Amino acid sequence: MSEVFKAALHSGLFGPDGNDIKVRAQSFSSYLTGPRKSAFIHVALKILSGRTPEQRSHLSSTVVAQLRALGFSNTSITAEVVEMERGSYGKVIV
Repeated sequence: MSEVFKAALHSGLFGPDGNDIKVRAQSFSSYLTGPRKSAFIHVALKILSGRTPEQRSHLSSTVVAQLRALGFSNTSITAEVVEMERGSYGKVIV
């Protein structure tokens, strides 16, 4: 998780303190990757709308490269950027 945080921070798309970056991990015990189970890491990067396609591509590439550098073998590493519409996003800190 810390590697995903570092990659997001180094992408330059978020504040320099990283306070607007949230990282969560979810493990799956029931899944198939084709006809058999194979190791995989999939990162869904949810960001507020307004970034260019180039910025979104840079973010996903940065995260994949950071995870690849960890030296996994026989593991599929993927990342996707999902835009959250600013107009319908709600947040409150209580």
